[in-house]
Amino acid sequence: MKKTIVRAVLTTTMLFSMVLGQNVITNAAAVTPIAAATPTTTTTVKSTATPVPIMRDNLSKYGLKKDLELPVTVTAGGLSYMLEKFMIYDFKSKDAQNLVKQYDYDSFSAMVSNPRYLIWTKITIINNSKKTVKRTLDDRKEKWTLTLQRFGQIDEIWPKANVKKLNNKEAYYYYTLKPGEQLTTYQAYLYDKDINYFIIRLYHDGGFDEKFVVKSPE
Repeated sequence: MKKTIVRAVLTTTMLFSMVLGQNVITNAAAVTPIAAATPTTTTTVKSTATPVPIMRDNLSKYGLKKDLELPVTVTAGGLSYMLEKFMIYDFKSKDAQNLVKQYDYDSFSAMVSNPRYLIWTKITIINNSKKTVKRTLDDRKEKWTLTLQRFGQIDEIWPKANVKKLNNKEAYYYYTLKPGEQLTTYQAYLYDKDINYFIIRLYHDGGFDEKFVVKSPE
């Protein structure tokens, strides 16, 4: 009798364990792992390249502190002259001599017989007037001047390589601008003195404008 009771108890215990085990397995399958439930987000950091600043002048090389940063614009009589670049080269330097040879510049001018520097400028001229603006064989009057000291003469030189090319964008000789037209080009000068200050002046059609890139120390 006792053996029969013990067997019955063991059988009941085994059945309960089996049922309990099945429930555990079923519930475990229904549980979503935390790692799988949480998506991994990857943040991509884009590298921002620092733009290289444009070198517009080398005035600091000559101990000059600018009051205005290039580009500088002067306007008179409907004509706008913007100086975008102003580089001073020792006349005997490789940079200067390369420009002289490339554009067939004279090594002296009427006002500067023994040049100390070649000055290379980038300019944009815009004709906002109602008349044609030009520098040609029959109209060579200069409309803008660059002054570097009271008695020092800065003198334009002209690229003989471009003498027959009108509105040349590499180094101009002659230009003609109708109303509304503009030209971005390069112009060279010779200079033979020290640099004490820097003034841009524009004279055109009865108008006048000037700006001090480097003010006079006086």
